Amino acid sequence: MIILGSDHGGFAMKEAIKRHLEEKGYVLHDCGVLDGCEVDYPDIADEVCDRVSQASSDLGILVCGTGIGMSIAANKHAGIRAALVSDTYSARMAREHNDANVLALGGRTLGENLALEIVDAYLGSAYAGGKHQRRVDHLNRYLHKELL
Repeated sequence: MIILGSDHGGFAMKEAIKRHLEEKGYVLHDCGVLDGCEVDYPDIADEVCDRVSQASSDLGILVCGTGIGMSIAANKHAGIRAALVSDTYSARMAREHNDANVLALGGRTLGENLALEIVDAYLGSAYAGGKHQRRVDHLNRYLHKELL
């Protein structure tokens, strides 16, 4: 399942992504914003990330004006590796090398066609594992440092 979320700055882009993914047959859950009204992006990021972290097979897509706020908020969550992406190569590498489980996009910084290409590249890639697992494990160690 793909978990979607946006604030008001990313609403139009999220809706375009939702239509695009529905046409491709993906199962989606939309955490809002549902009507373009002003919301605080951390609230939406929290809901998306909570759902992604509960089901390890789920991926999330977050959109705000620049993608920066959503990516910062998402990366505060244990087990979330969010990548702010603005090109298809980075989208593929985020999945293949970093096992990114959340994609962050800028609704005001990307054109719709490029954003859809990025989403396709991200969802069309899989984590490569191997030598990259050591690095992902290293990132995960940071989660436990907070508890010390």
